[in-house]
Amino acid sequence: MAANLVPAAVPVADVAQMRGVRECLQWFTREKQWINEIHLEACRIPAPTFLEQQRAEWMAAQFRAFGWKSLIDRAGNVIAFLGEKSRGPYVAVTAHLDTVLAPRAKDDITVSPDGKFHGPGVSDNGSGLAALLALARAIRVSPGMEDLRAEPVLIGNVGEEGEGNLTGMRWLCRSDLAKEIATFLVLDGAATDHITTRGLGSRRFEVTFTGPGGHSWSDYGVGNPVHALSRAVAFFSDVRLNGGPRSSFNVGLIDGGTSINSIPSLARAKVDIRSESNEKMEELVGLLNAAVERAQEQENQRATGGKVAAKIKEIGERPAAELGEQTPVLHYVRAVDAYLGIRSRLDCSSTDANIPLSLGIPAVSIGAGGQGGGAHTLKEWYNPEGRDLGLKRVFLILSLLLRDAQIGPSAA
Repeated sequence: MAANLVPAAVPVADVAQMRGVRECLQWFTREKQWINEIHLEACRIPAPTFLEQQRAEWMAAQFRAFGWKSLIDRAGNVIAFLGEKSRGPYVAVTAHLDTVLAPRAKDDITVSPDGKFHGPGVSDNGSGLAALLALARAIRVSPGMEDLRAEPVLIGNVGEEGEGNLTGMRWLCRSDLAKEIATFLVLDGAATDHITTRGLGSRRFEVTFTGPGGHSWSDYGVGNPVHALSRAVAFFSDVRLNGGPRSSFNVGLIDGGTSINSIPSLARAKVDIRSESNEKMEELVGLLNAAVERAQEQENQRATGGKVAAKIKEIGERPAAELGEQTPVLHYVRAVDAYLGIRSRLDCSSTDANIPLSLGIPAVSIGAGGQGGGAHTLKEWYNPEGRDLGLKRVFLILSLLLRDAQIGPSAA
């Protein structure tokens, strides 16, 4: 498609000096305190994966208060348009609403004397959500931007973390709205040092062994699901990942049984397989199946009573995908980084961008500025120092995309 052609030149300095753009850039520095306050307010609303509704409703209300038309779709995503008459093509700026851990009370989100934020989700993805809100307000309080060929659409999506399996982004990319979206700019976490252009693939499985169960003494000899599961884990963990493409696997959760003196009737584990290659993931899935079958056979050969049965259920799948090096959005990100003096690198990670990339829609994932750490733990932290540089980066990239003649009406 035409939008995959690299622009001959990127006039970042010229765009940055346009009145509407210039005033937005100044707003990000001038309103640091407001951005910090709205960031903390968002993080104090619990939004664990599958339970994002309260935060979604709050985000939608904020967008409306800033003068945007906002709605919540059937998946639970918050979508904000510039106004009632907004029409495509669009450039989507997204940030996921959900967190791995959630604050139990508002006091779980704190600010230390050095200005750092502490608590679940303050970086991943409180920083991304704060960026969406800052963009929404800055665009509305500044003069209208000139020479636009597309419109922005701001999206807070559900189901990015863990077993959410990118539910919100999958829904968006199947919707009618997706037909009007030329590019996705995904904001995930803090920092400005990376440009995620390769989607790290993952497949997740629940492995379950079942058996008759019984008393550890009087029923000794029946097939034991825990023993069988342990063998399966051991067999699979013996797999050697030699050479490329880079891949990994992990058994992250095991449960089953009721007491130390009972033969369990059920045991299960959750397995995470990741790779930069869909083909390599498929190979590892085959090895997992082989390990489970071998473990079942060995346990049943040893059993003198009831046998065990095994089941493997896929509970998550994220396709590996990659952005072409000649795509305009990557050209724009690099040009903006050069203009702002940001040193960034291309990387591979699992983000919402996996889905549009796998469908051939240009997408990158970047940080929203500031610094963060301890993601997915109770000790997560975020330092807003320097956040305005990240916001200026996001806004300049967006400004260039909105003026790209190849995605505007004239491209037809």
